[in-house]
Amino acid sequence: MFTALRPGGADPSAGSEAVPDPSAGADSGTAADAALTAGDAPKSAPGSAEPEAGPAASAPAAGPDAAQTAGDALKSATGSAEPEALPASAPADEAGAPTSTPGPAEPEAGPADEPGVDRKTAVFKALKPGGADTPAGPESGPEADAAPATPVDRKTAVLKALDSRPASKPGSGDGSAGVDQPTAMLKLPPQPAELPAERTSKFVPLRADEVRAPAPPAGSPVVEAERTRQQPMPPLPPLDLLAELTNKPAPPETPTRTVVRRVKIWTPLLVLALIVFAVVQAVRPLPTPSLKLTANSAYTFEGDKPALPWPGEGQGFMAATGLGTVDSFGEQKAVPIGSVAKAMTAYVVLKDKPLKKGAQGPSITVDAKAEEDGGLDAQGESTLNTVKEGDKLTQHDALAALMIPSANNIARLLARWDTGGSEEEFVKKMNDTAAELGMKNTKYTDPSGLDATTVSSAEDQVKLGQKLVEIEALMDITKLPEWTDPSGKTWRNYNTLVPYDGALGIKTGSTTKAGGNLLFAAHKMVGDTDQLIVGAILGQHQAPIIDTVNAASKEVMRATQDELDGATIVKKGQVVGEVDNGLGTKVPLVAVEDVKAVGWSGLTVKLELTDGAKSVPQSAAAGTHIGTLTVGEGKSQVEVAVALQSDLAEASFLDKLTRVG
Repeated sequence: MFTALRPGGADPSAGSEAVPDPSAGADSGTAADAALTAGDAPKSAPGSAEPEAGPAASAPAAGPDAAQTAGDALKSATGSAEPEALPASAPADEAGAPTSTPGPAEPEAGPADEPGVDRKTAVFKALKPGGADTPAGPESGPEADAAPATPVDRKTAVLKALDSRPASKPGSGDGSAGVDQPTAMLKLPPQPAELPAERTSKFVPLRADEVRAPAPPAGSPVVEAERTRQQPMPPLPPLDLLAELTNKPAPPETPTRTVVRRVKIWTPLLVLALIVFAVVQAVRPLPTPSLKLTANSAYTFEGDKPALPWPGEGQGFMAATGLGTVDSFGEQKAVPIGSVAKAMTAYVVLKDKPLKKGAQGPSITVDAKAEEDGGLDAQGESTLNTVKEGDKLTQHDALAALMIPSANNIARLLARWDTGGSEEEFVKKMNDTAAELGMKNTKYTDPSGLDATTVSSAEDQVKLGQKLVEIEALMDITKLPEWTDPSGKTWRNYNTLVPYDGALGIKTGSTTKAGGNLLFAAHKMVGDTDQLIVGAILGQHQAPIIDTVNAASKEVMRATQDELDGATIVKKGQVVGEVDNGLGTKVPLVAVEDVKAVGWSGLTVKLELTDGAKSVPQSAAAGTHIGTLTVGEGKSQVEVAVALQSDLAEASFLDKLTRVG
């Protein structure tokens, strides 16, 4: 419908819709209808935005010519024979009539309408298919009549007829008035419904810029168009997404809403974290309970420090095993010690090849060197001259020959046996062991001590003696006053302190260079404690040197035994400590009996609470033995059990939950 309308409509220069001239009389309406039927022809000028118009001819004011003009318009609209061109209109006259520029030929005027005919009705009657007024086909004559009539789109034909009318402008002098084409269309009466056969127009798009690709031939593979890759939009906040899904806008952002939103987001996370924390706290392993001493960790005996009866020369040192130093005299420096060195020889052998109490140990074959060195007794050496090459000595007999008759040849034999033949390697072991024991002033150069270059101090020898007294197999030998070798010969012990006053012997040593030397030990029962003491006196040169050192050592030993005393430092039932389960629960520990320590005036002893090498339970009933209270160290150490004063309950869930460590 709108394809037939020309842009611009009526000539803009025509101004408002033309008003019929009153002077036209009765024919003025007929002239207006003719103008409406023919259509206004806008002027065409070079450069104008409007399309070119046909010749600007002034339509007749009235009469049969107007009807003929309408008929010509119908012929043009319905596809009749192409009209002949009309001459171009002359330039505008002096009265100011519009001038039309040359353009396409106007259609030839048809036959004049009869007077008194309603032109509007005639127009639609002319469009009726098969009517008397149906325009002729492309050619007139019989051939044209024989051709089938072409269906005509009436609406399109009307618009074309209106568009092909010559323009009539006000003041043109022909008495016709300009007609507004859209208004004229609205004045047309309604048309009957069109039959499908009458629709001959085709839709013509206004724009042809949409180009569609031709359909692919049948059977060709379908190629999927490439997808556009785009970055996904970031997710919306939960509340905004909910507002979008519910088609409700998010409320305005306010401090209160921000706080509420954060609470809603973080509260579930916090609750989840607390649940995970509680589970982890509940299932992770419990800490190991520990013991803590709450009683005084030390006890000092009343009185002044004792002064022992030392000799006037040399040096000496006295100690109680596990308690500390009793007293000493002289400068503790390295001096020749003679056969006292054999104490280290015995210690190294027993360290490498331990011997149980009462056992004889493995056999040692006497080699030629041992037999040869046995004859050095003629030159003043102490030897076991009854052995022959090939004889067998048990480890016990070899140690007895070493410690009682102080046989140098047996000392060297034991060194070779221990190392597989090297005395030098054995001497190295002696020095290494001295370093381990903290014997800073000691150096060994031979296993027997015959060399004057084997030196030590009284304090260093006491350190070694405190280790020796813990070897019962050796003490069973050194406390003997005499020993009979395998050949039946009896050898006396040069340590005359034994077997009196609880003396345990250990080892004598005497040379012209070293003088008389003695490493001795003894024990004394104090209450239920068998307390051991160890002393050493070196550098006694008053003859006879061996008797002099024995006499001096006896006085010091007996004086020390007299100084030993017992004291009750913890009573039965006294709270001495507590057990801590590591979760905040603490239960007191009490001593199950009196704790009596051995000491002397001025001595300070230390107390220690230990677990007795047993794991402390997580829960236990009152009275259960949990640990041990100890006083001192070593063989003379005093030990008393401690027990729970009340029940040790198992850790509760709250304790597990609130623990930090």
